[in-house]
Amino acid sequence: MHFITPRRTARTVRAAAVALAVTVPCVTLAESAQATAPRAKAQTALSETQSARVHGGHLVDLPVRGGTATVDTATLRVTARTGKGEVELSAPAATAPGKPGKVTVTADGARWTYPGSGLAVTARSEQGRLVVSVKSTGAADRTLSWPVTGTDRAVSAVQLPRGEGLSIPVGDAFWNSDRAQLVNSELDMSSALTMPLWGHTLGGRGGVSYLVPTDIGTSLRSVSDHGRLRTTATHRFSRGEGTTDYTVTFALTDGSPVAPAVDYRAWLKQHGQLGSLRAKIDAVPATKKLLGAFHAYTWGDARTAEGVKKLRALGVDRMWLGYDADDTPMDAAAVAAAKKAGYLVGPYDSFANGQDPKASDAPTSAWPDKVYPDFCVQGADGKPVPGFHDRGCYLSSEAFEKAEPTRHYLADRTKKMTANGADSYFLDVDAAGELFRDHSDAHPMDQARDRANRIARMKRLSGKNRLVLGSESAGAWSNQVLAFDHGSGTPVTDGLWKAQRDKEKWGGYTPAKAPGIFFKPAELPADVAKAMYDPAYRVPLFETALHDSLVNTERWELSYDKLPQQKTTRALLAMLYNTPLNFVLDGTSLQERGSELAALQKYFKPLHEAAGTQAMTDFRTLNTDRTVQRTVFGDGTLTVTANFGTKAHDGLPGGCVDAKLSGDKKPRRLCPADINQ
Repeated sequence: MHFITPRRTARTVRAAAVALAVTVPCVTLAESAQATAPRAKAQTALSETQSARVHGGHLVDLPVRGGTATVDTATLRVTARTGKGEVELSAPAATAPGKPGKVTVTADGARWTYPGSGLAVTARSEQGRLVVSVKSTGAADRTLSWPVTGTDRAVSAVQLPRGEGLSIPVGDAFWNSDRAQLVNSELDMSSALTMPLWGHTLGGRGGVSYLVPTDIGTSLRSVSDHGRLRTTATHRFSRGEGTTDYTVTFALTDGSPVAPAVDYRAWLKQHGQLGSLRAKIDAVPATKKLLGAFHAYTWGDARTAEGVKKLRALGVDRMWLGYDADDTPMDAAAVAAAKKAGYLVGPYDSFANGQDPKASDAPTSAWPDKVYPDFCVQGADGKPVPGFHDRGCYLSSEAFEKAEPTRHYLADRTKKMTANGADSYFLDVDAAGELFRDHSDAHPMDQARDRANRIARMKRLSGKNRLVLGSESAGAWSNQVLAFDHGSGTPVTDGLWKAQRDKEKWGGYTPAKAPGIFFKPAELPADVAKAMYDPAYRVPLFETALHDSLVNTERWELSYDKLPQQKTTRALLAMLYNTPLNFVLDGTSLQERGSELAALQKYFKPLHEAAGTQAMTDFRTLNTDRTVQRTVFGDGTLTVTANFGTKAHDGLPGGCVDAKLSGDKKPRRLCPADINQ
């Protein structure tokens, strides 16, 4: 199954230690969304008729929504003049690009070069944003550390999409310390963040959103500067890696902690890259069964037809059930029982790992013919890149794509895995963003090609095979091909991996029918718990951008019962964000805690059925300590208020959530602690 290993997590999410702070937005998301379209048109027209203005020989003015941006070509410092004064969007580049050439005004902006470093720059206005693109024209690899953000003294919070999303006050002592494991971390924007963005709140003066469409080859570093967080993006230009182009967009926002996600959602829509869960339901009707469903991986007796019937008898009428690809998968009778109960059911699989079939430790790592070792990704040293658990190798998506038209390795695997009638599929790793450059002469590829190959094969699974497809910790780039993901809801910090390595406290891979790593209750170290689950820092960036595109959950190994001290907080977050809880089930857990699952699912189902295909249109906090939070979905289809505190707020007790559908006369209340008992 998708067991965590120190090596894999170091590659995929080790650096993902970032967060955001929640402040009451000046403008609701609905208001922002309504204002975007007409104002974008007006701004586009303005940029077409009023091109860039150059003054002082090295200052370039460009109109943006909400003001005028100025790029200093001598240093790449970026400022903006707004109705509330001037703000610094980027300090001068941390790696000086050199002396700029003459600025040339173009039809849509301006361009200039840095002859000494082989960089060519264009700056333009587009849909109300400042868009700066840098191209490396030289043969040698080089880096550019820019933009340098959070430097304006008005900046009060930084937003970064680690997992679902967090928001951090830039002066917060915890996040400026080593305890939070954020400072001096290097976050790969294509794998350590779920979306290629970050943002800042400028106190009461609005905010700024930064998007990086060229996320491959780009990282984001956070440092503490005199007790205040600031961030610097670094892009590595490399012909071999296919990363010679680097683009950053800047947008002025209303300062809401989810404003960068509003901006990104608009960008995806403008570029035809925003998926639709409704469209996925139309294409594969079984996808509708995700609405109202919790997710669970099954073990032991829970994998049997009898186990499924026991779950249904508890009153659970919607579930996604998964099972490991071991020697005891769900058989046809169990799958039939699950489908009859109204559940989705599917196997765990991976196309990413290969081992010697004679010695493979997992069926998913055994392939026919000479897939292993011929399809292994080769590093720059010509050696295979070690695979899961440092066993075997990672398999090249390019090798599979070249072979698939004639050898059908992936199609045959899928057919075998779904011969029991499964209507869903979980494909580990593919959407997680750990992309590879393959140096093999037989199947060379860069990371962009790897990503394109993965999108293509995931599209075949959901399209040609009509399977309800999910994957691991989905990056936003996969939102058009996935119906669900496991993992992007969790803002992982490095301390989690350290905790998981303590098998005595966390549990290991035994017993086979209920591995401790999944089933044994565990306690997170205090700093890890604070970094991951303190509601004061949590914001729904992923849901703001993609709630109506795919269904998002927490990591599979962090089932609802795994972390007893976080159960109430996690239940409130799930209801507030309108996202499912995930579980692991065996015969014992079904008997002992099945009624708890059933009660939570009964509350969640009508809310998710009504709003699961709707956009999250508003998020705000209702008190100063950010413990009372509210979300809205659609045009008031669903409004949810969660109180993470200990004191009542406007009649809502601490530790409880109120949800109100548009036709409800009064809110529906859930107090998870009452059920958890």
